[in-house]
Amino acid sequence: MARTIVMSEGGVSSRLRWINLGDYDGVDEGLDVIEGLSNSPKTLPCRYFYDERGSLLFERICQLPEYYVTRTEQAVLASCAEEIARLTGACELVELGSGSSRKTRWLLDAYNQLDSPLFYCPIDVSAGMLKSSALDLLREYPKLQVCGVAGTYEAALSQLSASEFVPRMLIFLGSKLGNLSPHAGDRFLSHIKYNLQPGEFFLLGVDLQKSPEIIEAAYNDTQGVTAAFNLNILRHINRRFDGNFPVDQFTHFAFYNQVAGQIEMYLRCWQSGIVRLDSLNLSVPIQAGETIRTEIYRKFYLPSLISSLKQQGFQSVRVWTDPQNWFALLLCQC
Repeated sequence: MARTIVMSEGGVSSRLRWINLGDYDGVDEGLDVIEGLSNSPKTLPCRYFYDERGSLLFERICQLPEYYVTRTEQAVLASCAEEIARLTGACELVELGSGSSRKTRWLLDAYNQLDSPLFYCPIDVSAGMLKSSALDLLREYPKLQVCGVAGTYEAALSQLSASEFVPRMLIFLGSKLGNLSPHAGDRFLSHIKYNLQPGEFFLLGVDLQKSPEIIEAAYNDTQGVTAAFNLNILRHINRRFDGNFPVDQFTHFAFYNQVAGQIEMYLRCWQSGIVRLDSLNLSVPIQAGETIRTEIYRKFYLPSLISSLKQQGFQSVRVWTDPQNWFALLLCQC
């Protein structure tokens, strides 16, 4: 999909630069779906969770009593945001997977106190939520300038030129690194390092190892919001690729894999049939009882993670955790 840039005029929008790269990577769109459904066991890429409805459902998940991840990370961020700003000085903030930017406000508040311009570049695949949250932020922060980028992490990072004004800090919250396998996670960190200059910063939020009962409850909430979020990936793929997944014949389940140290989320089909994705020219047989894995979510040990970051060229500056050591924020520097 062609890259477009829109500069609005007047009001808060005069401080908004908008880059739309399309939802995905363009020429290879759908190849990851073909590959995943051709595997045994079948998988679907978790990035397809985030259409407009999926993004809204995830915002609801973040407010559930069982889902400790968001509120714990937010508490840690609230306690250390001013220290982060003091350690880095004025920075251009670039956030991968920004969503509603709710947690980022703690950082914006801290950097807003510095006597310098305030730059924020949120990156997200959900263009609607991205634009809505950007306009809200511009109304809240009169000094703020926003460059919103709608697209995948890889596509968006490739479009970023070197920061023109102040050093850059790449922000990756929500323990989204856990959605990647160890090998893919190392590749991702290498990509992050490539897009930072010496002396620039990387702020990483990660979920730590804890009781499996606490982890499993977070992905099997009693209100069924996570189940709706999981099933919505099929609706999104149906719409995007002219598919016929019978959504009402699938159910959600998630469990903690202690050997791999990760939560795994699946959809189980209860009736055999053929799934067609016409725009991908794909037909896939699915048997009754067969599962499709939609997400992994690794939990981390801090010493191992710090070692991996060091191998990728990141020096750990500070680490903050909550009193229970459930979640950690790591400030790193190239």
